[in-house]
Amino acid sequence: MKNNADVFWTYLRSYFSVYLPKQRNNSPHTITACRDTWNLLLRYFSAEKGIKMADLSMDDMTAASVTGFLDYMTEKRGWRPTTRNHRLSCIRSFFKYAASQEPSLYAYAAALKTIPAQKDRDSRIIKYMSEDAVKSLIEMPDPETRNGLRDQFFMSLMYDTAARDCEMLGMRLCDYNERSRTVYLMGKGAKPRLVPVSAETTAMFIRYRDRMHPENNGNAPMFYTIHNHTKTPMSDDNVARFIKKYAEAARKENADIPEHVSPHMFRKSRSMHLYQGGMHLTMLSEFLGHEDPETTLVYARADVEMKRDAMQKATQNNTILYSDSEKAIWENNPDIISRLCRGY
Repeated sequence: MKNNADVFWTYLRSYFSVYLPKQRNNSPHTITACRDTWNLLLRYFSAEKGIKMADLSMDDMTAASVTGFLDYMTEKRGWRPTTRNHRLSCIRSFFKYAASQEPSLYAYAAALKTIPAQKDRDSRIIKYMSEDAVKSLIEMPDPETRNGLRDQFFMSLMYDTAARDCEMLGMRLCDYNERSRTVYLMGKGAKPRLVPVSAETTAMFIRYRDRMHPENNGNAPMFYTIHNHTKTPMSDDNVARFIKKYAEAARKENADIPEHVSPHMFRKSRSMHLYQGGMHLTMLSEFLGHEDPETTLVYARADVEMKRDAMQKATQNNTILYSDSEKAIWENNPDIISRLCRGY
């Protein structure tokens, strides 16, 4: 058997180059998310633990060290339980694969199973923005500048389609059909879906395309940054950065802007607004690209005002509750009143 460091890097390379894309046929989004997790983990071992990458081995990947990484990122980046659990799942997946290739490595996979998943106490609480807050955010960028036009169109399209961040960043120019006002999204598990887009966002797209894609190359990434004179997909860090900037500016004028605005909040906000507008949960699930329709039930549980309205409508003609016009049985009956006072 090779030395432990060689084993680690050999299987990590085949995990990303063979197992995920070819054997599992995972989507590019899934592979990117998993790769991001491992990039963060490797940087943690290098920067925080002082371990040279060439020396990193299976023996370094203990339950204690991985837990330390998760705790560190939770503190530094504010990872919520769902994010933390997802990152842990990505790490475990590699060790499960390595153990399947070499049974002697099973002990490493088994050790990571002892790390408990964190409970998300707020999993049923949907944090979303009001329609007025969304409008304020989208109006913040200056569309006369290149970045302002890009950022405004990005937020408008993300809200309009309730797209995930990875779906937005994986979009190509040809995925937007201005004639039918639809956009093609590649969701989780490589599940494609066609989503309608408003006339206002489509008009914004035409301005954006004419200015940012004058060559009209359909295969070019819709949202890009330029590296070495080449258009490459914009990073999710860049998206989070400009949304945070506009949220801080908009909050000075609109108190409805939440303290922490994430890209995913646009998706949640659009979903809640569609549900409040009358879209059935089954259609909403299809619109969002949820593999399990049960996932969409969280919006039904979260909308307090719709529950309040339903309760008020249900109790308007409720004969069980006494109305103000009804008299109590002891009214004008001294005998009952005296019995009540005496207690018998």
